[in-house]
Amino acid sequence: MGKAEREVLLARAGGFARNKAGVSNVTTETPTRGMEKFSTWRDPGTGIQPFLTPVPPAQGSSAVLKIYAPLGYIFGAVRTCLFVIPLAIYVVGQIVGLLLVPVPPLRRAVSNLFTAISARFALALLGLVWIPVEVVTRRKGRSAGPPETWNPRAGDVIVSNWCSWIELLYLAFRWNPIFILPVAEEPSSTDSGPATPQSTPGRRTGTGSAAISTPTSSSRTRVPILGWKQASLLEMISHSGHGPLPPRKGDAAPLSLERIRAKADRPVVVFPECTTSNGRAVLRFADVFSNVPVPVKAFRVFVIYDPPTPADPSLSHSIPSSPIPNPIPHLFTLLSSPTLIRTMTIRLLAPSDSPSSQSFVASDFLAPGSKDQLGEACAQLIAQLGKFKRTTVLGWEEKAAFLDFYRQKA
Repeated sequence: MGKAEREVLLARAGGFARNKAGVSNVTTETPTRGMEKFSTWRDPGTGIQPFLTPVPPAQGSSAVLKIYAPLGYIFGAVRTCLFVIPLAIYVVGQIVGLLLVPVPPLRRAVSNLFTAISARFALALLGLVWIPVEVVTRRKGRSAGPPETWNPRAGDVIVSNWCSWIELLYLAFRWNPIFILPVAEEPSSTDSGPATPQSTPGRRTGTGSAAISTPTSSSRTRVPILGWKQASLLEMISHSGHGPLPPRKGDAAPLSLERIRAKADRPVVVFPECTTSNGRAVLRFADVFSNVPVPVKAFRVFVIYDPPTPADPSLSHSIPSSPIPNPIPHLFTLLSSPTLIRTMTIRLLAPSDSPSSQSFVASDFLAPGSKDQLGEACAQLIAQLGKFKRTTVLGWEEKAAFLDFYRQKA
């Protein structure tokens, strides 16, 4: 474990608790010496640090956990090796699918079956034996109407926030969608450093007690998304935590979203944040839907809320591992813990409230002069359903700068 990881764990960045609705809320956050160097990546509008891995509040370890600690490595190694089984099932499915290319309907059926089995097996090994799913609506009371079905079809776009590689497994299990990664130029090196902090009195009392550092600079230069590249499930999992792909010489030109949709035989998943957060807030969306008006046919909104708990390691995966292949260290951390049953919350927006609905009222979500109308609408809907706050400054460009700084300290 590197120096930065140790400091983050010692910092005890924040505690989380589950309320009656199953939504996790921050309960404690104590600034420490380990956290000070990362305070410049705290969003100035919300006060949230969306990049560091959440950890439970500092508490004394129980005798049981102390006894279990050395056994956890053995337990984790055995459970991690079991992941070879779903991996093998997935690979066999891909090979069989290649052999069935001349018969597209049969190829899709076989691919869906093998992907669903392998992804569900992997989720069960992680302790996600039962995953509750809610189809929620913004309307309350009698106006809500009967429950609605959520059945995205080929070419429909599933828009989701991104906290971990684990929701990728769930998406693959339910719909075996087409995953795509954004392609963008790397942020300018002049914008790669942290914002300049200033010290302000705690609680704005003027007493100087509990002084904290907050960033004073505005957001870094926004980098346009050049297009998209289709990725397999394994490619998406290994890319979790990273930002958009940089364009490389010799690679095929990135495709537009509309072109991918036109040729899609399955739903298409889009992560507008373009990187993972730690689940405490929705990052600023990149302009991935620029010049697309709302309502727009075939767009649905999919929302995942993946709450970390104080009893076991966080399911969120905001910091990719290196040089060990990503996300194997995170997988081992989860599987070596004594927790056998975990929870995650899936919330789906009712189709009647989706931007794809003809009854969708764009003015309820859009500010005058919004450049990316669909993205703004989706961001607000995801934040409302997940009961998240939205960062006012921090996006994938700031995440890239944070990772550069984090690796230097590691």
